[in-house]
Amino acid sequence: MKIIAVDTSTSTGSVALLDDDRISVEWSLSSAQTHNRRLLGTLDFLLQQAGWRLRDADAFAVATGPGSFTGLRIGLSTVKTLAWSLQKPYIGVSSLDALAAPFSFASIPVCSILDARKKEIYFALYRSDRSGQQQRTGPYFVVRPEQLIEHIQEPTLLCGDGWLAYRDLLRTRLKEFAVEAPAPFHMIRAAVVAALAQQKLLAGEAEDPMISAPLYVRPSEAEIHKRASEKQ
Repeated sequence: MKIIAVDTSTSTGSVALLDDDRISVEWSLSSAQTHNRRLLGTLDFLLQQAGWRLRDADAFAVATGPGSFTGLRIGLSTVKTLAWSLQKPYIGVSSLDALAAPFSFASIPVCSILDARKKEIYFALYRSDRSGQQQRTGPYFVVRPEQLIEHIQEPTLLCGDGWLAYRDLLRTRLKEFAVEAPAPFHMIRAAVVAALAQQKLLAGEAEDPMISAPLYVRPSEAEIHKRASEKQ
């Protein structure tokens, strides 16, 4: 099964081509430029390097959030269009799930954290089922960084750009409960998005690209303004 996967939910974009259990190619780049400046060009380059054609893909996958509203719109609109136009299965994967997935055999809980801007973070908590899967133990949250301590009461592995953004504060507040993930594991990898999508596809959980929506967790600016105007 060949899967093309994309993540544009943070400033680090990632694209991967997964062929069954083998990563054919994976690319990641952290940049201040918006993803629409390089996403399709990068995908075309990677397809050439791997010797794939776009229509060779059996399915398309994308990280659906939470994350950057602009980044998510770019990634979802691109991948949804490709899946729809080629009539291939489409699968969305939570960005926080993809961030936690590499720690599937961790003996302690995992907390994946993304910088939500506006002095807030997105996070979710996970525990390994000891069979190679991370199981989310609660909802997706958006809170102020200092509020994270209310949810962590034991040594917990912390990963993501939200941890990096507020590391000093969280280390001080969490003390011995804070276990930092190694540096390479603070970014979302498209190869992990592809692997999780493959599991969902085999379980019959493909989605309709025409109705799939980003997982924002908190309302967008447009929604906030709309609610404010409705109250006036």
